[in-house]
Amino acid sequence: MLITALCEYYDELAKNGKIVSEGLSEQAVHYLIALTPDGKIDSITDYRKKTPYKDKKGNTKERSDPKIVTMPKRTEKTSIESNIIEHRPLYIFGLNYDKKNSIFTPDDKTNKARKSHEAFVKANLEFIDGLDSPIINAYRNFLLNWIPENEADNLKLAALSKEYNSSIYFAFCLSGYPDILLHDEPQIKEKFLSNITADVSGDEYSSQCAVTGRKLPIARIHNKIKGVADGLSSGTVLVGFKTSAGCSYGNEQSYNSNISDEAMKKYTGALNYLLSDKKHRTVIDNITMVYWVTSGESDENCCSLFDAFFNGTVSQDEEDKMDKTQTEQMLSDTFKLAKDGKLTKERLSDLTGVDESIDFYIAGIKPNSSRLALKFIYHRRFADVLFSIAKHQEDMYIVGSREPIPLWRLKKELISPKSNNQNIDPSLLSAIFKSILYAVPYPDYLLSAVVTRIKTDQYINYVRAGAVKACINRKSRALNKKEELTVALDINNTNQAYLCGRLFAVLEKIQEQAAAPAKLNRTIKDSYFASAASKPSIVFPKLLSLSQNHLKKLDDGKKVYYNRMIEEIISKIEGTFPDTLLLTEQGKFMIGYYHQYQDFYTKKTKEEN
Repeated sequence: MLITALCEYYDELAKNGKIVSEGLSEQAVHYLIALTPDGKIDSITDYRKKTPYKDKKGNTKERSDPKIVTMPKRTEKTSIESNIIEHRPLYIFGLNYDKKNSIFTPDDKTNKARKSHEAFVKANLEFIDGLDSPIINAYRNFLLNWIPENEADNLKLAALSKEYNSSIYFAFCLSGYPDILLHDEPQIKEKFLSNITADVSGDEYSSQCAVTGRKLPIARIHNKIKGVADGLSSGTVLVGFKTSAGCSYGNEQSYNSNISDEAMKKYTGALNYLLSDKKHRTVIDNITMVYWVTSGESDENCCSLFDAFFNGTVSQDEEDKMDKTQTEQMLSDTFKLAKDGKLTKERLSDLTGVDESIDFYIAGIKPNSSRLALKFIYHRRFADVLFSIAKHQEDMYIVGSREPIPLWRLKKELISPKSNNQNIDPSLLSAIFKSILYAVPYPDYLLSAVVTRIKTDQYINYVRAGAVKACINRKSRALNKKEELTVALDINNTNQAYLCGRLFAVLEKIQEQAAAPAKLNRTIKDSYFASAASKPSIVFPKLLSLSQNHLKKLDDGKKVYYNRMIEEIISKIEGTFPDTLLLTEQGKFMIGYYHQYQDFYTKKTKEEN
């Protein structure tokens, strides 16, 4: 499904002029080399554009960003092989920069600089043979006359100094005419594209394409995918066969996949486009997610909206200030509806203006040692996706919540603060993601992980409490049972675990009040919370006995207040405290504790007081 969807997306991008033609690629360029007609370097000028941005303190500053230009397709090989119209300094100049001595030299242990330049000269002289224009002729003269060992003291290169080894890239122009660029020369593009067509037509193996269904030349090797988190900088293939165990019927390499060269170039082009655009990708742990819609006109708007709903972030670009304000207001309104339990598909559609007919794709990709692994792919209506995310926020909402909870924030609460590994199990992350997108029960392991973290850390905040509430309520909903856990304190809830949690919060509060104004170094929560959540019958008799000592230190008004609260809770406990609480009941204990504790800090009316 992924490759077919990406091919369709490529056609949409091509139709809207958002992707370069086959055989060409986009390249970041930092400097412009101006050549005289006889091929000498007249100047090397900074070609980067100045982009304003705001630092952490809100001050406006400028950064230099490379310009993106269209050049003949770049080589993806790591061995020495030159591009047509080269952009890499080692190939162009054949020189290394020695930082220690601040000099340029053609010599190194492997002789790579010299070999790279020789490959560059040979390949490009052969390619431009027979072509004629002022910039092409200047380029030819440069190739013939530049001798690396004679240019070690070149003042134009010396001005670059340390930047030379900082992955900076170059383009060529004619001296005095910065708009006459070598890579834009029509003869160059025409010859390069005609060579590409000739190579494809001469493919040695044709078969029925698994994507298009037509008999076409099959791709032997698939183009590499770049921009995946933790992936190789040179790129990694999505489809590849490196061992004989994956081959069949005598086929070798990617002939086993039966994906045509045409489909291969489409899906790799579309995927690289998505990964290069921050509006279409996000990274959680080491899983890179890309998302897109099939309607070209709505693509960027829908992806920005998804990012805002899912990650809780809005574009910070200055030119998007109006959209930023509108999106933040829309998120605020949606969150309010979720808090009030009034969220419906109709209301969400009115807020977002989403076309319910638009198809939305989300794919999660993770690199391994040999190729990219597809962790998940989902295909749904965009309106359903947004509604499911909004329902997730509604289920996660609990008293004390201040804002929508993005997935990365939930993930953070599943990790020990003492751990050096800040990643969680990818399978759990994928399962949570699926639960959010389809509004189905969360994985049982999520409840287990959150409960374990609360017991281990003796700490519960609105994110952890919201996750416990959401897990328990969604499971009850799926079993057609009544939802037991409310947003705030429920004094009518008679669940024994919930009552035990409330009682623990009251006893802890009594201890704090008895010690006031001094602050306790250790409370009953630090010593007994985990055991009270698991085996209440063992812990609570001791805690009630301790509370009598604490109550003696309070004034009469507070004694009456807390005694009545204890009586109100214990009167609903059936006989004795439960012997053992299983996982779900432990979650209810924690919600009871959280609700009661939050209620102590909730402003009361006169009648309640």
